[in-house]
Amino acid sequence: MALSDTKLRNLKPADKGYQEADEGGLFVEVMPGGAKVWRMRYRIGGRGAKQEKITLGDYPTYSLAEARSWRDDCKILAGRGLSPMALRRGDAIPEDAAPAVKELAQAFIGEWCLKTREKVRIKEEAAREADTVEAFARRWYAEIAEPNNSNPRNILRALEKDVIPAIGSKQVADVTVTDILTITDTIKNRGADQMALQTRNVLKRLFAYAIAREKTQFNPAAAIEAKFIASARSRDVALSPEEVGKLLRAIYQSSMKRAHKLALHLLILCMVRKSELIEATWEELDLEKAEWAIPGERMKKDKPHLVSLSRQAVAMFEELKGLASGSDYVFPSVRSLKKPISHSTLNVVVRALEVEVRDFVIHDFRRTASTHLHEAGFNSDWIEKSLAHETKGIRGVYNRAQYAEQRREMLQWWADFVDSQIQDGRGKVIIGPFGKAYQAAV
Repeated sequence: MALSDTKLRNLKPADKGYQEADEGGLFVEVMPGGAKVWRMRYRIGGRGAKQEKITLGDYPTYSLAEARSWRDDCKILAGRGLSPMALRRGDAIPEDAAPAVKELAQAFIGEWCLKTREKVRIKEEAAREADTVEAFARRWYAEIAEPNNSNPRNILRALEKDVIPAIGSKQVADVTVTDILTITDTIKNRGADQMALQTRNVLKRLFAYAIAREKTQFNPAAAIEAKFIASARSRDVALSPEEVGKLLRAIYQSSMKRAHKLALHLLILCMVRKSELIEATWEELDLEKAEWAIPGERMKKDKPHLVSLSRQAVAMFEELKGLASGSDYVFPSVRSLKKPISHSTLNVVVRALEVEVRDFVIHDFRRTASTHLHEAGFNSDWIEKSLAHETKGIRGVYNRAQYAEQRREMLQWWADFVDSQIQDGRGKVIIGPFGKAYQAAV
């Protein structure tokens, strides 16, 4: 049976090479390593003559149609007494050959040389393109990064936003330490030191894979120590007022779930830890009194904590009540109303945000609130009590005051301050009021 492209594609290597015939002496030889090579058998001078064999090249570099055309040319030459193998080898055309036969032989040699040079050029060009940073990075992402990471979108974003535009056209083996530093310095100049460090880490993994695939012998990203780019963790970030507004606008304009948007906003307003919020139950909340009583077993220091809720926070919780589908939890899991969302959920949605704000972690929301409240002149004891921090030493033993009213006024000031940063410049809060309580208050 004649070969087909489908059959050719499906031919698998074996322990030993084997052949699959087409027609007219043409066949493909499948090598143990997987290569598929076009060859042809022919005789000059009839059945009793010695059989010769000539090689065209690999499939699919040479298609089935090209191989058959080449076979037909070889048969014509062999029928005129000329050996295609000898002509390809460079042997002279016999002097006594008829002019028509000489012309045919010269055409074959010329076409053969032209095709060979073109195929070699195309093959070399394809190899070069496959070894560019962009091509190799996309291969690495599809084969390694995406299947083995819980949040591969951040990796793809780093590649497409900063790596590929800068060095995508370079050969993998030609990338230098200077190239990597140029990328990380550009990111740091945007104020995103942690993103610069993460991008360097992505490149380090990419070039480790390139070494394993024998595309290069050097990892330029590994040559740059992390400490020369940024500290591994953000522990001193307090967002500026402008960054608070930019972040919240990005949150509300994003495609994340409404409940997650409100959760991130509440983390800023209530100054609680992430676990304290996502595990909150409706039993803990008294929206009439605007209070949230967190039991001691859910607090870091095992002591109960009372959060005074601003008008904005009350309105958000009212809206969340309608989104909770009757669950006892304020933020129920999509898989079960009897469980809260996972601890990683909010981290994932924050990492997916498209916003030009210095890298931060969710815990930095508490530091941000503390920083701006101190700068506004509020009493440090009120702030520390709102953060559920315990005062150390003798002062802490004697200072048992809860400062309930002062904290209520302070947290309302903070919520109003945050609102003022979200405004779009025309006095309009683009996220809109949250519920009846807030609408009535304003």
